[in-house]
Amino acid sequence: MQVNGHDTNPGQQNMQGRQYLLVQFSFRNPPYMHVKTLDCQSCRTLPAAFDAELYKARYADLRRMNGAELEAHYYEYGRSEGRCASTIAGRTDFVRLLAGIPSILEIGPLANPMRSGSGVKYFDVLPTEALKRRAVAHGYDATRCPSIDFVSASGDLSVVTEQFDAVVSSHAIEHQPDLIQHLAGVARILKTHGRYYLAIPDKRYCFDHFIAESTIAEVLDAHMRQRRFHDAVDVIAHLALTTHNDPVRHWNRDHGECAFRSNPGCLADAVSTYERNRGVYFDTHAWQFVPDSFKEILQLLAGLGVAQFSVERVYPTLRGSVEFYAVLEKTSLDTQGRRPELPTDFDAGEYLLANPDVAAAGMDAAIHYLTYGHHEGRRMRR
Repeated sequence: MQVNGHDTNPGQQNMQGRQYLLVQFSFRNPPYMHVKTLDCQSCRTLPAAFDAELYKARYADLRRMNGAELEAHYYEYGRSEGRCASTIAGRTDFVRLLAGIPSILEIGPLANPMRSGSGVKYFDVLPTEALKRRAVAHGYDATRCPSIDFVSASGDLSVVTEQFDAVVSSHAIEHQPDLIQHLAGVARILKTHGRYYLAIPDKRYCFDHFIAESTIAEVLDAHMRQRRFHDAVDVIAHLALTTHNDPVRHWNRDHGECAFRSNPGCLADAVSTYERNRGVYFDTHAWQFVPDSFKEILQLLAGLGVAQFSVERVYPTLRGSVEFYAVLEKTSLDTQGRRPELPTDFDAGEYLLANPDVAAAGMDAAIHYLTYGHHEGRRMRR
């Protein structure tokens, strides 16, 4: 269960091969494709999601592999096995990325803020004292609840009157009824090239296991309807289709069963709960993500010109964990819709040799580079 954007049992991608999509649709006329050009300096400050030497050193069965073999192994097997190929080996490492950032806003800290100290402020749907009571009700230490600086019962970030170098959220983005509106709110309060750091539950390893992954169509539909509250499907799914929240059991393929199978009455209860809360904010998941689907949705939203962010990093879910991590960078308005050009020395064959996962996906080398490889910092040669 989640309370104010936090799982009450918080805690890491099963990949059959990468899938890529060239976006050529926009809400504007004429249509265009957006690909973000990363600020190389800021990109280098973040650890890579895949480090071949670290991957080899960490696992004895990989010691005889060369760089290309290591990368192929990681994308074909390693990620689905929950192996770690980065210095970001868990929440503690991810939180260290926040060190030295002058100003931070954390969304939904409950009793476990990711960052504290000078320069950090907090936003929540509850004021401080109400948040403490909620923490106690769910077994948390209320003394760990920070003082809330900005409050909106509906999660509306327009109440935040300052700009920050970074925004941080833990198990909060999946609660937002309108994901696009939420991202717009975060972009508004971030300084240019500011970053949004997210810890996100992986639906395969939490109580959402039996609920389908969210799609780009659903995200766009919610925004076009200007959805402010969760739909019946969200509330009913949360109360009747969820299962246990033990990531270790999920990693061991023990997923339990949907709540309604062990308690058929919960379906009727879920319907009545939605009816009682119709038109008010009911705290539940609106979205179910895995690392790849989250990344793709954010890239597609940027391509449509409805999200002012590029995906800098996604650190996949590790074995035994319930969450993955992402870092988004706010893009400048004058970069929206600009497409990078192919370098004059670009060689399609060399690019595919340097990136075997692209070759395995059957993706055109030039299209992949322009759509993904450029802002992912991909090698163009072995």
